[in-house]
Amino acid sequence: MATGASTADLAIILIDARKGVLTQTRRHSYLVSLLGIRKVVLAINKLDLVGYSKAVFDRIEAEYRAFAQQIGLEDIVCIPLSALKGDNVTAPSANTHWYRGPTLMNYLETVAVEDAVQGRPFRMPVQWVNRPDLDFRGFSGRVVGGSVRRGDRVRVLPSGKESTVARIVTKDGDLEQATAGHSITLALDDEIDISRGDLLATPDSPPGIADQFEAVVIWMSEDEMFPGRRYLLKIGPKTVGVTIATPKYKVNVNTLEHLAAKTLHLNEIGVCNLHLDQTIAFDPYAENRDTGGFILIDRLTNNTIAAGLLHFALRRSQNIHWQAIEVHKKTHAALNGHQPCVVWFTGLSGSGKSTIANVVEKKLHALGRHTYLLDGDNVRHGLNKDLGFTEADRVENIRRVAEVARLMVDAGLIVLASFISPFRAERRLARDLVQKDEFCEVFVDTPLSVAEQRDTKGLYKKARRGDLKNFTGIDSPYEPPEHAEVRIDTVAVAPEDAAELIIAHLRGTGILDA
Repeated sequence: MATGASTADLAIILIDARKGVLTQTRRHSYLVSLLGIRKVVLAINKLDLVGYSKAVFDRIEAEYRAFAQQIGLEDIVCIPLSALKGDNVTAPSANTHWYRGPTLMNYLETVAVEDAVQGRPFRMPVQWVNRPDLDFRGFSGRVVGGSVRRGDRVRVLPSGKESTVARIVTKDGDLEQATAGHSITLALDDEIDISRGDLLATPDSPPGIADQFEAVVIWMSEDEMFPGRRYLLKIGPKTVGVTIATPKYKVNVNTLEHLAAKTLHLNEIGVCNLHLDQTIAFDPYAENRDTGGFILIDRLTNNTIAAGLLHFALRRSQNIHWQAIEVHKKTHAALNGHQPCVVWFTGLSGSGKSTIANVVEKKLHALGRHTYLLDGDNVRHGLNKDLGFTEADRVENIRRVAEVARLMVDAGLIVLASFISPFRAERRLARDLVQKDEFCEVFVDTPLSVAEQRDTKGLYKKARRGDLKNFTGIDSPYEPPEHAEVRIDTVAVAPEDAAELIIAHLRGTGILDA
């Protein structure tokens, strides 16, 4: 519904006359308001099942209008219907002699809708860099705001470079002017670097550029939102990485009350801060749907999990800049005499991760290599002592550890990270924070029955009794690695031998070399 409404000018809200205004009615109407639709048809259907009662119709209309006023919907036409009998669908009905308004089809065929983007500044996201031959280079896309003429100056965002429109090319020939809705190819006077996902805009009223935003998020997945987990954000043709902060609040669609929330579940709507891994050009959704609306995608399944609307850029995204450091990672690595990397140990509790990691560190220390061991229990005494063991807290736990590991790699160290890290998405996040050859995933593969039999900390017994909730392998899932660099079968391999296998892998990939 959110996807369809994002390109619509009018919404039909269907109500069963026997049931009246429901939570679903309010949710859909709230979405309609959020997505910028201002014209609404309230189709009160199945009036034949309530005897074509005017009193029922008036009661539902009054209740709906009171709610609609709260969310800014004012242009509302209420039509009594019986879709089964055909009342007021295409022709007026004698059964509703008390109604003098239009039929549904008559209204839809005659209603005037405004083209909100025609009078806005020029915007065209680049869908494709068009190079049919060496003599032509154009940039194809659909105009999503304003208009552009041959000879106009345009700015490329986010680079900020400018040029002049030399030609406006279409399959039917060149145009002097293109307006919102036209699919065109622009040829420019200058050879400047433009890629898919860049935005062409008027220099007189350019869009904003930022990498942190406040946004409305409409959650559409049965899996809850995990603050701190890395997702993909797609805005127009551009796709970037994004993490979502803990919601500022979620909205009760019945009362419009703002409620405290740590996450969002299926069909919930909340306001969150977004942190992107690169800057994008944007307009607030209220000014342009195409440059202010986005979807969120799960990185592992590629499923669309949410839709969203950008409110504004966070001020800190303009005030914080990356500081260039002259003593950098390569300098540290040269001093240490080896390459930096993260060796990430994952497996069930009791699998032997910490034991093997400890042996590996001792062997690396004996070889004169500079290391640091991050252990799951130890970091919860300080850095992560504010986190519990819910799935959302585990996601945040690994996000923080992954960021610390990245900093230690920048310091030129071999980082040994020993964490259950049950979710593939967070292990993928840790991998993506460093270079491809700087991450080694070690799957300490131990069957649940063996890990439970060891139970050196007594945690499995507590979990089985119900004293320890959200315990991995019992009532919380573990997602085993699909392509770990090293797999250790602890049933068949002793810790000393496992450590030698890992050392051999690091030596083979050149990590231990200067």
